[in-house]
Amino acid sequence: MDEFALIRRFFRDRPGQPADGVLLGPGDDAALLLPTPGHELVMTLDTLLSGRHFPDDLPAADIGWRSLAVNLSDLAAMGATPRWCLLSLSLPDELDAGRREHWLSAFCEGFYALAAASGVVLVGGDMVRGPLSISVQATGEVPAGQALRRSGARPGDSIWIGGVPGEAAAGLAAWFAGVRDGALVQRFSRPTPQLALGQALRGRATACIDVSDGLLADLGHILSESGAAADLGAMLRLADLPCSTALAGTGDARARQQWQLAGGDDYLLLFTLPPGQEPPAAMAAHCHRIGAVTSQAPIQVLDPQGCPLLALPQGWNHFATRG
Repeated sequence: MDEFALIRRFFRDRPGQPADGVLLGPGDDAALLLPTPGHELVMTLDTLLSGRHFPDDLPAADIGWRSLAVNLSDLAAMGATPRWCLLSLSLPDELDAGRREHWLSAFCEGFYALAAASGVVLVGGDMVRGPLSISVQATGEVPAGQALRRSGARPGDSIWIGGVPGEAAAGLAAWFAGVRDGALVQRFSRPTPQLALGQALRGRATACIDVSDGLLADLGHILSESGAAADLGAMLRLADLPCSTALAGTGDARARQQWQLAGGDDYLLLFTLPPGQEPPAAMAAHCHRIGAVTSQAPIQVLDPQGCPLLALPQGWNHFATRG
């Protein structure tokens, strides 16, 4: 199949796709969309490169899921409801016609499974030849004035995380060690965007971000964006970091500490609440208080004996991190 036949087969002529707000979808020069009255649009874009954002041998279905998930997680961090997305694919010449169709079929299996579960509709995109890369632009909506931001944290706010940090980093380490299944590998290969939690935090959270670069790095983004008048800091306790059975059963204590503080790829929501405020009751079981915002930088992490760690691990930075 040529480019246009592939687009028709895998991305245009798909029965059963919901079409709320879609006046014109795939097949024209651009999509025509109708936002919900009284809502603001929330837009995000991520590019995933083979060997950089996922292992070269990750199954195509997992790549499809993951490429959409990282964008939906950004919408979750803003408290948005997903609506539409665009997809740009670069497929390598090494894939001959048969393998290209097989890869696309598996990719779409993962991509559309998450799209259906999240209520997001593919409305257009592009396909080219080149090194394997996937770009997804996702658009969501939020009631006017209710979007969550990174910039509202204040001293005294409590710091919460919507799950167990470090599982995805442990899963990636397991993948490179030859493990191909299990809960930790699944946490890396198919992250679940916390859309319901983000929407429930509207009007509650003072700041919110999704953990993609590592807990400490992303908490640093909240503090820097919130500290326009003063340098904010935070105090975290290692003893308060939740640890699942799967995570506790792998690696040594030092590795788990590194994964939990700086591993990244969890796509959990990290958020702050004002004093006396708790997470929504329906979400409370999965949310864990891990510290508090302070009026003085930097971030301090206390060990189980209450002593601050002297050296904190660094999160991911594309232009500062190697490997």
